[in-house]
Amino acid sequence: VYFLGKYAQKKIKDIQEKEATEYIAQARRQFHFESNLRTCNMTVLSMLPALKEAIINQLNSESLTALLKTKPTNKLEIWDDLKIISFTRTVVAVYSTCMLVVLLRVQLNIIGGYLYLDNSVGKNTMTPLAPPDVQQQYLSSIQHLLGDGLTELMTVVKKAVQNSLGGMSLKQSLSMLELEQQLSWIRAEVEAGSERPLSWYMLADDENALADQACGLTKNDALTIKLLNETRDMLDSPDFTTVLNACLNRGFSRLLDNLAEFFRPPPGDSAPSSAPDSLSAVSLPLAKIIPIINGQINTICSETPSHFVQV
Repeated sequence: VYFLGKYAQKKIKDIQEKEATEYIAQARRQFHFESNLRTCNMTVLSMLPALKEAIINQLNSESLTALLKTKPTNKLEIWDDLKIISFTRTVVAVYSTCMLVVLLRVQLNIIGGYLYLDNSVGKNTMTPLAPPDVQQQYLSSIQHLLGDGLTELMTVVKKAVQNSLGGMSLKQSLSMLELEQQLSWIRAEVEAGSERPLSWYMLADDENALADQACGLTKNDALTIKLLNETRDMLDSPDFTTVLNACLNRGFSRLLDNLAEFFRPPPGDSAPSSAPDSLSAVSLPLAKIIPIINGQINTICSETPSHFVQV
């Protein structure tokens, strides 16, 4: 009986120690995940000014607005250009901000996984799996989204906007419901009508580009390419597509919420704003909608914490 009691005590102690170890490991993983989440949000916010500047430089509506103030003879033509550019840059801003968030989340989680293994108790070697130089090279690959990827995305979105709104008169009135439908058509052409998946705009696809980003074939460069290939596999997965689509749906929903503020019935109007048909109750001419759409980039790419970053 004595030995059985001792054996039982030892087993109970082993079980308690195992449970404590598992609890500590789980707590470390949870802290690690939450830390990555905070880092991602802060990093995105720090990159939004560069993203906003890149979009505005290529889709400069301000120059057209200034030109209209000079009362040119081709005013109608300039208004049509302003219409296309305003919608294009707002739609691109939603797409690129969502892409930036999910891509950085993937990259930081991949790096975080390696760092977690580096700091794990059972690791046999002191050599880091992802040295700081590799992390820097790897994270620099996001410049594709801010450069060539963004330019290609603008081309595709602009074509979709042209097909949807190109022939629409500036005098034509649109309700909030009709504006939502126009944005849905633009999204459908961008996402389903393009030969390329959305992930193509986020990370360079071919092996030469990956090797160029890794800047050679040293040991660290080979590690960088490995991380990039892991990222590409993740971006091509169905789970990533599901997450990106969910982010885009919420991003465009936030945009529509912002726009809806300009379509509220006047004070004293008998139609309640919560009525099912309230989205059709107020209509604005396209010429008045353009400046509203044009200014949305300042909200979408805001440096202060916003719903667009936290989608």
